[in-house]
Amino acid sequence: MQWWSRLRWEGAAIRRSALRAVRGPGSERNTLVQSLKAAAAAVLAWAVTGWWWGAPMALMAPWAAVALVQSTVYRSLVSAVQQVAVIGFGAVLAAGAAAATGDTTVAMALVLPVTVLLGNWTRFGTQGLYAPTTALFVLAYGSTSFADVGHRLLETLIGALVGIGVNALVLPPVHLKDVRAHLDRLPRETAELLRAMASGMEHGYERADAERWHDRARGLHGTIAALHEARGWSRESYRFNPGHRLRRRGPALPPSERDSAWERATHHLMSLTRLLADAAGRSPSLRPPHSDALEPLGEVLRRAAEVCVPESAPVAVPASGPGGTGARERRADALPDAWTAHGRLKALVTGEDPETATSLGGVVAETQQLLFALEPEGTRS
Repeated sequence: MQWWSRLRWEGAAIRRSALRAVRGPGSERNTLVQSLKAAAAAVLAWAVTGWWWGAPMALMAPWAAVALVQSTVYRSLVSAVQQVAVIGFGAVLAAGAAAATGDTTVAMALVLPVTVLLGNWTRFGTQGLYAPTTALFVLAYGSTSFADVGHRLLETLIGALVGIGVNALVLPPVHLKDVRAHLDRLPRETAELLRAMASGMEHGYERADAERWHDRARGLHGTIAALHEARGWSRESYRFNPGHRLRRRGPALPPSERDSAWERATHHLMSLTRLLADAAGRSPSLRPPHSDALEPLGEVLRRAAEVCVPESAPVAVPASGPGGTGARERRADALPDAWTAHGRLKALVTGEDPETATSLGGVVAETQQLLFALEPEGTRS
C-alpha cells in the first residue's frame, strides 16, 4: 500500500498548491499564470502559422512559443536567440547530410551525434535539445530542400516572437516576493535559534542540543543562498521588461548590503554552535566553560534574539500591554544589554585556566562577531 499512500500524499500536495494559487499571490499563482500564458502563446502561434498561413510544418511555431514563456522577459529573449540558433543549425545540418548521402538513415547517423553534442553544450542551456529534435523532424518528414529549411526557420522565428510578446506584454513576471519572504524568514528563524540556545544555557545543554543548533544554523546558511538566488531573479525581472512599472511592487527592497550582514551572522552562529558541541559530551575536544559563564552567555543570546527584527517590521507599532514599544525600538534597547552581558562574559576569560580560557575565548570571539553582524547599519560607534 505504500504506492497508494504516496499517491494520496501527492494528490494532497497538488490540492494545497492549487488552493494557494487561487487564494492569493505567491509562487503557485506565478506558476499558474506563466503556464496559462505559455498555453495561450502556443495557441496563438499555431493560429498564425497553421490556420492563417497554412505553413507545411506549423508545429515548429507553437513548439517554440511554449518554450519561450520563461520566468523573466530577459530569459525569454536569451532563450529565443539560443533556440533559433540551435534549430537553424540542426535544420541546415540535416538538410546538408540528406543531400550528400541521399539516405535518411545514413544522414541520421551522421547528424545526430553532432547535434546531440551541441545540445549538451552549456552555452545553449535547456534550448540545446532543439538541435537534435529539429534534425529528426527535418529528416523524418523529408523536408530537406532549401525552401523547406527556410520555412522551418521562419516558423520558429514566428513562434519565438509570439512567445516573447506574450511574456512581455501579458502580466510580465516581476520576482520580488521571494526576496521579501527570505528577508523576513532569516531574522525570524535566527531569533528562534538564539532563544533556543539561550534556554539551553539556563538549564545546562548537552552535546545533542548543540548538534541540533548547529544543524539549524546550517539551515540558515541555505536560506542565505536562496536569498542570493532570489536577488538575482529580482534584478533579472526588470531587464527588458516593458510592463514592470505597471505591476504592483510594494515597498522597495532593503539594500543587498544587509544580506552580507546576515551571511556573517549565520557564519558566526555556525562556528559558535560547532564550538559549543565540541565542548560538550563525554569526550569533548575542548574543555567546557564553567557554569558561571553560561548565565551571561544565555543573556547575550537572548538579547541578540531581540535584535533580530525583519526588515519589514514597523518602526513603532505598539506591543501588547502598557508601555509597549515597536520592534525597531526594542532592538535598540536590546543592543546595549547584549553588549553589557558580553562584557561580563569576556571578563571571565582572564580568570580561567588555559584550557578553559581557550574554549571560553572562542565563545566570546564568536558572540562578539555575531553582535557586530546583527547591529543595524550606522549604529556602531
